[in-house]
Amino acid sequence: MAAKWADLSEGMSIPELKKNCSTQQLVLWAAGSGDFYQIHYDKDFAVGTGLSNIIVHGALKNAFLGQLVHDWVGNNGKIQKYGCSYRGMDFPNEDITCKGIVTRKYEEGGKKLVDLEVWTENPQGKKTTPGYATVVLNS
Repeated sequence: MAAKWADLSEGMSIPELKKNCSTQQLVLWAAGSGDFYQIHYDKDFAVGTGLSNIIVHGALKNAFLGQLVHDWVGNNGKIQKYGCSYRGMDFPNEDITCKGIVTRKYEEGGKKLVDLEVWTENPQGKKTTPGYATVVLNS
């Protein structure tokens, strides 16, 4: 369901998005993005670098968070600003939960704006990809 200005309040959560990457999805993302660093698809290589397993691409988690915000806004607005940083590792075949909360609701220059804190969370509840977004909602 698309975000509606009248229904929003600061501190409220937006609907979660769950993802679970297969190793095949990581190979497809590598091909599509051009990020062929072996830690994302070659377990022996990843373990040789000190990792316990291959890891999900940070840019793929960025895309998941973009989907979270886009799905929430729907056709009722647009994303004005968006960004995230990579602070932790996520692994294939484990749930990655994308979450967000409204941090600010305000009007500026005749626009209805909403700031969000967004992030990915691993199965242990650790935030691995914190981010932010500002969306403009239609009246």
